Amino acid sequence: MPLLPRRFERLKAVLNRRMADLTVLLEHVDKPHNLSAILRSCDAVGVLEAHSVSLKGRQPTFNSTALGSQKWVPLHRHHSSEEAIRGLQSQGFRVFGTHLSAGAVDYRSCDFTGPSAFLLGAEKWGLSDAAAAAVDQAVVIPMLGMVQSLNVSVAAATLLFEALRQRQAAGLVPSHGEGVPAERYGRQLFEWAYPQVAAWCRDQGRPYPQLDDEGAITEDLPRTLRLRC
Repeated sequence: MPLLPRRFERLKAVLNRRMADLTVLLEHVDKPHNLSAILRSCDAVGVLEAHSVSLKGRQPTFNSTALGSQKWVPLHRHHSSEEAIRGLQSQGFRVFGTHLSAGAVDYRSCDFTGPSAFLLGAEKWGLSDAAAAAVDQAVVIPMLGMVQSLNVSVAAATLLFEALRQRQAAGLVPSHGEGVPAERYGRQLFEWAYPQVAAWCRDQGRPYPQLDDEGAITEDLPRTLRLRC
């Protein structure tokens, strides 16, 4: 079924507010409910993409909690937390790890208006020692009750919405696509609009077709592929 122009405008409106400089890195957060809830919060805040390191042999899976948000927030998998952290830091991200340590500070005292990545570990054991040692700043969410930690998906939402609050106060939330690198914008828009065609193009090793102003593909495609658009 062809993409309706109003659907295309909706996709552009959402992408125009995405932020490539805000992300999460999840270490061994493999429970579908938690992973789904975190990606749903990422989508709500405007995160462009997320990152994860899974336990050996585990594949990320989602449940209905995600409400399809995994389609709108790509989850990039990494072999190790150290490699993922170094990669984010090399891109200019400051990595904040949720870790109760002597050097940890109240998350509300941190500045999240610059490129920020939140590293969160599984609830049962938290961050690995290697990951905790590699972060730029350990942060805590103060607790007033008997329990000393939040559910990991709630912690992620708390941090993400604090980052959004700070950026809104500073007038740094994008509205016209300026939060996404120009070379990424068109590619991401096409993948959202035509995921099956995008997958076919990747398999064929060919560039994505051009779209017109209403979101229609301007090139001729194989008939079987057109029927799936």
